[in-house]
Amino acid sequence: MYRRVAIIGGGAAAAALLSELLERQLPQPLHLDWYTGGASSPRGVAYGTRSDKHLLNVRAASMSMFAARPHGFLDFAQRGDGTIAGTDFLPRRLYGDYLEAEVERALERARAAGHDVRVLPFAVDAIVPESAGVTVVHGEENTRVDAAVLAIGSLPPLPLGGVADAALASGGYVTEPWGFLAQAKPDTRPLKVVLIGLGLTAVDVLLELSALWPNASFEAISRHGLLPEPHLHQASAPADDGSELIESMREAPYIRNWIRLLRESVAQSADWRTVIDSLRPHTPSLWAMLPEVERSRFLRHARWAWERVRHRMPPQVMASMAALEDAGRLHRRRGRLQAVDVAGDKLHLDIRLPHGKGVETMDADLVIQTVGLNTDVRRTQHALVRQLSTNGHVTADPLGLGVVATTEGRVKHGTQTWQHFYAIGTLLRGALWESTAMPEIRQQARNLADRLMKSE
Repeated sequence: MYRRVAIIGGGAAAAALLSELLERQLPQPLHLDWYTGGASSPRGVAYGTRSDKHLLNVRAASMSMFAARPHGFLDFAQRGDGTIAGTDFLPRRLYGDYLEAEVERALERARAAGHDVRVLPFAVDAIVPESAGVTVVHGEENTRVDAAVLAIGSLPPLPLGGVADAALASGGYVTEPWGFLAQAKPDTRPLKVVLIGLGLTAVDVLLELSALWPNASFEAISRHGLLPEPHLHQASAPADDGSELIESMREAPYIRNWIRLLRESVAQSADWRTVIDSLRPHTPSLWAMLPEVERSRFLRHARWAWERVRHRMPPQVMASMAALEDAGRLHRRRGRLQAVDVAGDKLHLDIRLPHGKGVETMDADLVIQTVGLNTDVRRTQHALVRQLSTNGHVTADPLGLGVVATTEGRVKHGTQTWQHFYAIGTLLRGALWESTAMPEIRQQARNLADRLMKSE
């Protein structure tokens, strides 16, 4: 087993790995350095919200941190409220409480077992992987570890192309919605707010700001103009294991063929959700079969449709979105942002319409970028990731999906694989595609903990 391990990152993926490592009965004490990047809790961006309007988009029974204890989160929630059911969609705030409680429990267990765990509230300045270990650099301190795990979550968002420097400097164009929401105050002015993107992040922004700003109106723009699909009110399970569909997809790994097969399966199913859900355990192996040209085709033509049906809204959230539209406060549009600049005390937007219909202009008091996670290592300003990339220690995924790695999480540099340097979570999208939700991350954490504790 590795005797000294470093985890770099302070969010849910790091917390899951830390807890998995400290769950084990180990033959000798473990030295574990956890660099949280200044975070005071393991909530991260995903579970840092304190708003009860922001709900998990996975039912409570499926949100345990531990693959071996599948009802861990449900048990935690029910200790506070016995009426909670496993099919409920609970506040993300509550899940953040659960993460904090599990981490504290893990640290207490580590102290009792004699493990040396250092929780270091600092950002790592550099990582130098080598053939026999990894050096982690913080300030003037260089620490040699047997293995290091990059668990930093998604990268800081960047403004979309066409956003003028003046728009950014004005404060009227928001690239990071979560920090903005945390500071938002009630306002009764008749503001016009434009959202760029219509995924789950946009939904959370709409839920919060529509309540805080009762006289505001919202324009939401995306290439398709569609909200995420809703979950059913009641949990459903596939009628079969989907093996026939999976086998047909494996026989011809081409996006056009896969879309045809999915449409045929949906047409024969009582509900399309069961077909999509049957793919979930097989997504990494299916993704691994696709050559780069087919992955690129998926990202260009089918990604938006997959995200809509794969990452769904709780039914009550869908009802809130419908109510906003019925009240005339939310309008959805199809288009692509072409330019944003300052025009007086407003922002002026140029929106490229679909099907060659030209450019539409509009003004707004505020524009919020809600396009989802950033995983493009090639363009990031994240200091540690830039250091790793510049020094050739990691290779950026050619399609902007994190770093090149094996499906087990070992990071690659060029054609070579580091034996002691791993990644977990969002930066593995290029290797696994589905690598952002807790059900996937907890399995990664368990598998990686097993690997770290068995390696020499």
